[in-house]
Amino acid sequence: MSTERRAPLDRKRVADTALRLLNEVGLDGLSLRVIAKELDVKAPALYWHFKDKQALLDEMATEMYRRMVAGAALDPDDTWQERMAKTYRGLREALLRYRDGAKVYSGARFTGTDHAREMEQNLRLFTAAGFSLAEAVRANQTAYAFTIGFVTEEQGVRPLPDERREGYDVAERARRLAEFPLSAAVGAELFADYDRHFEEGLELVIAGTEARYGRT
Repeated sequence: MSTERRAPLDRKRVADTALRLLNEVGLDGLSLRVIAKELDVKAPALYWHFKDKQALLDEMATEMYRRMVAGAALDPDDTWQERMAKTYRGLREALLRYRDGAKVYSGARFTGTDHAREMEQNLRLFTAAGFSLAEAVRANQTAYAFTIGFVTEEQGVRPLPDERREGYDVAERARRLAEFPLSAAVGAELFADYDRHFEEGLELVIAGTEARYGRT
């Protein structure tokens, strides 16, 4: 008889397993049944911890956040522009580690208060810079929505950084749209060099925030 003892089945172990499987099967292929099989338990055992798939996605997003901020320290000397750039670059980097990472994270409800410490520090920095609380929320909400939308589209083309979906060859697209020269030319702007395009977009959000609220 084997004396090997498995780790206890808890929310973190289930979420860790789900995130690992996510890179293999994607969001559509991820189910409580698939996770239960990987953990070598019966599916009802997971329902003790998660009432449905959305509850599991909430825990997965929370774990993604924990991993993103683990060991990171916010610089109290940041300007609000520097903080915004660092925050949303970091979010994009974190989401790109997982297949369908943006879809999992978008709309999720954090299961704890882990995020409140960083949120409080960010809001203090913005309000100290002259933003009202509502303005600080709107500025960050806009940058967040830009980042989630950008990564969702990016992962539609590149599910993982070393993968590319069939049908998104820029040169082939240009040949097919040859009679529409401007439309053909934007392929490189839409489906390539995502790092540069993200940085340009984030700069636009920051510049727009400065212009809208006069906080330079």
